[in-house]
Amino acid sequence: MPETARSVIILGAAGRDFHNFNVFFRDNPRYRVVAFTAAQIPDIAGRSYPAALCGSLYPDGIPVFPETDLARLIRQHAVNDVVFCYSDVRHQHVMHLASLAFAHGASFVLLGPNDTMLKAPVPIVAVVAARTGAGKSTVTRCLFDALRNASRRIVVVRHPMPYGRFDRGVERYQTSADIAGAGLSIEETEEYQPHVDNGAVVYAGVDYAAVLARVASEADVILWDGGNNDMAFYKPDITVTLLDPTRPGEEDNYFPGEANIRAADVLVIAKANVATAAQIEATTRAARTLNPDAPVMRMEMAERVDHPELIRGREVLVIEDGPSVTHGGLAEAGAARAAHQLGATLVDPRQYAVGSIAKAYSQFPHLGPVLPALGYTDAQREELRQSIAAVPCAAILLGTPADLTLLLPPGKPVARVSVAAKDLSAPTLAQVVMERIGGK
Repeated sequence: MPETARSVIILGAAGRDFHNFNVFFRDNPRYRVVAFTAAQIPDIAGRSYPAALCGSLYPDGIPVFPETDLARLIRQHAVNDVVFCYSDVRHQHVMHLASLAFAHGASFVLLGPNDTMLKAPVPIVAVVAARTGAGKSTVTRCLFDALRNASRRIVVVRHPMPYGRFDRGVERYQTSADIAGAGLSIEETEEYQPHVDNGAVVYAGVDYAAVLARVASEADVILWDGGNNDMAFYKPDITVTLLDPTRPGEEDNYFPGEANIRAADVLVIAKANVATAAQIEATTRAARTLNPDAPVMRMEMAERVDHPELIRGREVLVIEDGPSVTHGGLAEAGAARAAHQLGATLVDPRQYAVGSIAKAYSQFPHLGPVLPALGYTDAQREELRQSIAAVPCAAILLGTPADLTLLLPPGKPVARVSVAAKDLSAPTLAQVVMERIGGK
């Protein structure tokens, strides 16, 4: 590596950071990446990005440190560039980190789509959002059904979640057995299982160039199911951006959600059956201000409980999917809505939570009387099990698609919530998408 190489720290959360390294820095002798830092996801710091994925310039891999070590790392390594690479944070948060970098002499860098999006040999339909928890996977499944009915060969590619292992360059899941045997975190299972249940093959991993090479051999359309409010890793032929009207006013406050709105070919106001007319109008107005050229469509997100008789009128513990109600900023999500509709009383789990689950309520004080299904590690899954077992309730309502069977107390009735999208627009989103990719 030349002596003139610029020293780099990549700020991330075990996702976008690894992708940007792979496609921009890995084989680039002009840069020397000395460290990743980690935020948002527990137990990422203290590990290393493996040498097997680092290329020839990094035979020992690259260490991952807590983001709180940033100032020390800049000084220690005489860092030239601090590169920000994660999502669903306020613009102010990004600039606080820029200010810290500047204060210690480093430049602050944001890599854009031209430097990070890979081009695919087949059409890419990207489903992204302004905020976490807007309903991306639900809409992706809706589009999968429509494209499958049109006799297209579709594969879903999910934004990375390599929290357990960094060395899985390519992951492919076609059956529930594939998922069960992979040793995944609850958060990964939440995202992959619904697609598999819907009949899709879903890919993920760490090396998305390698993922693309595999996927292109078995698909004539790729559906990108985005994570958080990040942008796609592949250059889309059509970008569908979801906005959540239950959180109006956030459209231009979060990174890179605002960029997704501005870059959208189609804007979708999701949860139209949940938000008020005033909320929908405010969100629509904001969307059109940021992107006056894209059509604005509306979709409902309807919850269905598989065994409503177990929940109706009872005292219920509601377990929601973790990301939506933690850094997604929701006090409660679809399972709580379904419980309220059935006249159930939510038992507040906060006083019964233990360990890292209890800490989550301090870290995310907006959380309501629901239990986030946090399970990034074996230790955290055990703390989740203990927290569930301690809650005195008549039944449990699962809003997470992950199979928590082994964590649930025996003898407690359990019901599940599923969510389906219903298009309220004409032409429908599926029709618009198929028209765009029809000849490709």
